[in-house]
Formats: sequence, C-alpha cells, structure tokens
Amino acid sequence: MSIVDRLRAARGEAPADLVLRDASLVNVISGEIYPSDIVVHDRHVVALGANYAGQRELDLGGKFVAPGLIDAHVHIESSLVTPPEFARAVLPHGVTTVIADPHEIANVLGLEGLRYMLERAKYGALNMFVMASSCVPATDMETSGARLEADDLGQLLGHPWVLGLAELMNYPGVALGDEGMLDKIELFRHLALDGHAPDMSGPMLNAYVAAGVQSEHECTTVAEALEKLRLGLTIFIREGTTTRNLLPLLPLITNENQAAICFCTDDRIPADLLDQGSIDHMIRLAIKNGLDPVAAIRMGSYNTARHFGLKKYGAVAPGKYADLLVFSDLQDFRPEMVYRGGTLVAENGAMTLPRPAPRPINLRASLNIASAALDFSIPATGERVHVIATVKDQVVTEKRLERPKIVAGLAVSDVERDILKFAMLERHRASGRIGKAFIQGFGLKRGAIAGTVAHDHHNLAVIGVDDESMTAAVNAIVAMGGGLAAVDGEEILARLPLPVAGLLSESPIETVRQQYDSLIAAAQDLGSQLSDPFMVMSFMGLEVIPKLKLTDQGLVDVEQFKIIDLFARN
Repeated sequence: MSIVDRLRAARGEAPADLVLRDASLVNVISGEIYPSDIVVHDRHVVALGANYAGQRELDLGGKFVAPGLIDAHVHIESSLVTPPEFARAVLPHGVTTVIADPHEIANVLGLEGLRYMLERAKYGALNMFVMASSCVPATDMETSGARLEADDLGQLLGHPWVLGLAELMNYPGVALGDEGMLDKIELFRHLALDGHAPDMSGPMLNAYVAAGVQSEHECTTVAEALEKLRLGLTIFIREGTTTRNLLPLLPLITNENQAAICFCTDDRIPADLLDQGSIDHMIRLAIKNGLDPVAAIRMGSYNTARHFGLKKYGAVAPGKYADLLVFSDLQDFRPEMVYRGGTLVAENGAMTLPRPAPRPINLRASLNIASAALDFSIPATGERVHVIATVKDQVVTEKRLERPKIVAGLAVSDVERDILKFAMLERHRASGRIGKAFIQGFGLKRGAIAGTVAHDHHNLAVIGVDDESMTAAVNAIVAMGGGLAAVDGEEILARLPLPVAGLLSESPIETVRQQYDSLIAAAQDLGSQLSDPFMVMSFMGLEVIPKLKLTDQGLVDVEQFKIIDLFARN
C-alpha cells in the first residue's frame, strides 16, 4: 500500500482496513473527549468521523480510545530480559513505544551491545527507539567493558531508530567543558540530548543546560524540578522500581507547564512490569491523586512524541500511526485492547500474538574474574570508616562516618548496627581489581547477595555478613556466566542466570519474574527488609548519583567527584 491508498480511504472512496465505531476519543491534541469513529488503513489513522466503511468494523459501544503510550526514558536491561520479552510485558499495559537507553549493555559490550539491542527489537510488536549511550564509561572512576568516544557513536548517526544522545551522566564534565563530552554533544546537536543532573543547581546547572541538554529525569523535589523547568529542560517524571518520584512531583504540574512534562519509568523489574504496569501505572496513580485524566494521558504519549520529534506518534489523528488503546474507565485507566499500527497485539492484559522464538546472536564473553579479586579482608587502618547509607525509595545515598567493628586487626561486618561489607569486583578484564567498603541499610543477618547488575559499569557487586558467604556468592555468579545469587555460607538459596552480558535472560519474562521473586524472598529470609535489595544494590556502584558510591577502583565521594580513602584520616 502507499500514501495514495491511504488518501483514497481518508476521502471515503475505498473501504478502510478497520473502522472503530462509536468511540469516545481522548484527543490529547485538543484536550477534549468526544464521540467519533476512528478509521484505520495501512497501519495509519486516516480519518476521524462518521460514514466510513471498513473491511473490518468494531463497535466500541462508547468506550474510550487513546493513543498508545510512550515511555520517555527506559533501560530495558533492568527488566532482566531481552527486547522481545520486555515487549510482552509492556504491550498489554498499553505501552506501544519506548525510548530506550541501552547504556547498561553498552558498558559491557560497547557498540556490539547497542547493535544487539537494535537487532533483537527488529520485527517486534513494540516500537523501540534508541538513544546513543553518551557515558560509556560513566566516569574514569570505574572500569567498564568498553569505552565509546564520539567517533564510535558517530557510526549510529542516520540510523532510523536512533533519536539522539542518551543521558549525559557526566554532568560535572559537561558543565566544565570536558572535551570528550562536548565532542559527543556537537555530533548530536541536531537531535535530542537527554540530561542526568541530580541535585545540580545554580551556575553549574546553567552551564549544563547551555551545553545543549534538553531534558531531565533525576528530579526528586518540586523545587529542583521547577528550577530545571525554568531553564528550559523538559521534565521526565520518573516512577521506577526503586526511584519513585511521581507523587512528590505531582504538585509541579500546572495547566501552564504541563506541555513540558513527560512520564518515564527508567528502571522497573519484571514483577512490577507484569503486575503494576509501566506508563499506564503512572497514569492511574496520577489520576487517583488528582491530575486531569486527559493531561495524564498526554504526558504519557503526545508530550513525549513531540519532545523527540516523533511526528507520527503520540496522538489519534489522520496521518499518525494507528497505535491505539481501548479502555472503559477514565478514572481507572486500564487498556483492554492495544493496537500497534492497526493490528491488535494485546487484549484484556494478554498478548494476542505468539511468543517469538529467540533469534541466536553470538556475543563475546563478558565475565572474567581474576582469582586475586576474591579477597574481601579489610585491614583496619583507622578509627572511623566512611559508610554508604541507603535512602528509602531512592538511589541517592547518605555519607556517614562510623567506628568499625574490628576483629584481629580486620574491619568486619557489624550485623547489630547493620553495617555490612560491600565489594565490587572488576569482571571485564580479569584485572583482579576490587573496591571494598561498608554499607548500611540492607539488613542482612547472615549470608550474602551478589550480582553482575551494577550500574553502570556492571562489575560484580557483593554484600555480605561474612567472607565465606561472599566468596560462595561470587563463585555462584561465575558458574552461571553472570546473574544474581543469594547464599548462606556455602548454600546457594536462589539464583537467576543472566547469560547475555551478565544482564539479560532470553527466558520468558514470567520465568525470570519467578526466579527474581525467589531471590528477593531469599534475601529477605537472610534478614533484609528492603522490598528489592538486588535493585538497590545495583545502584550502589553508580558514581554519578550522590553522595557515596563504590566502584572497582574504590569509594567515590560523588559531591567531590573523586575517590576517597575508606578510613577517615582524622
């Protein structure tokens, strides 16, 4: 078919492929809800109105129709599955398009990882656009499996599914004019430039925005978001598994500024995707807490399409792709039918398409641990130790000074005060490098948890009560070729193999969800009271999120943007 065929159908001179009759159209462009038939031909909406004929016609009986939802910023890797399985999770919830930043797999495999994600999304039911990963590695205070410079990223320019440059996490570098960061920004200057600047304010924020950054998804307070909004940044309000910013930021939204606000999930685990949903969950939550339903749907669709220049997405109007949602209750937004390009892909919470068979794609090995790294002892060289303190429902941490528990000249875990040993093992180059620290807030009373999901370098993280358990947890990960594990002494309580770059599984997402649930249950049986200790652990190595984090190179004071001694000098 062609545009000529679509125009004939739009004029009513030929029957359309599909006519949805008696719909209550949620028009996110005009802000209205009104009765209309919706005419679909050759994957597009071609007309709104009455008196059209279709080869297939469906009477909706007044049900609402809205555009397919768009996630403004998501790391598919956090779902622990490949793009086809991620699609099976989000499509039944009405998400038909995502803007993905695959910098997790890029930090492990570089361009090979980016191309893997694009290849695995091919021919799928989900529209997956990609932002070129700007910070691989995030900083020079970590060891990643790859390094992407401007010349590397330039190979992605012109790719039809690449929309711009992903979150510029080296925000001090951008603001201070780091040459490498500015080279990447210049290369993608005509495309979208995503931001990442937690707690940044004042002159440094001005400089960051002046470099060309266009969006921000790290806001946690209205004051922070308003300052960034006033400087011209589009605010992506985030509701992830660990980072839950929607309710605190709802008071930011007004009639005057809502066009500059989008919804994103950033990182969500399988159980949350399957049970709660994605952008649809945010829309329900926003409506329940007083946001106008049309405005909420607009922030989850049209605003995002406009921000990224996706002219054929995000609304139900002639010329747009027929990505459509049918639902019954405006106050309890739950898609009942989901169309992608005019094809019904999900109904009543389940896919209508068969699960695609995995297409084998060979990737290089990504787990290389040197035996020298398996030394978790920490000689006591001072009377006070820096401790990473977790913050509930956030990936930021607090920085504390505590007196360590010392046994035979070694600093060890102190279960009574919930100060546990934390190590980060370099796993890309078998260098034997290991960072060691102490962390508070995980609550383990015995055993250890470990995994190769550790943003953004994805080295091997392990938190434990004793060295024996920590060693057993690392050995379990190595035996799987990457993944997550919970152990008690030598006993492996639960495990999840992630053979694709130590990050992803090709198994059905339902299977991965069950394995992940078992891991959380095992960690909680070991004493943790966190709702998801593995997700929290995965962010404890991200040295671009304040205040204190651990990489394989050591303890990072993010506010000073430098590696500091574990023991205080005075």
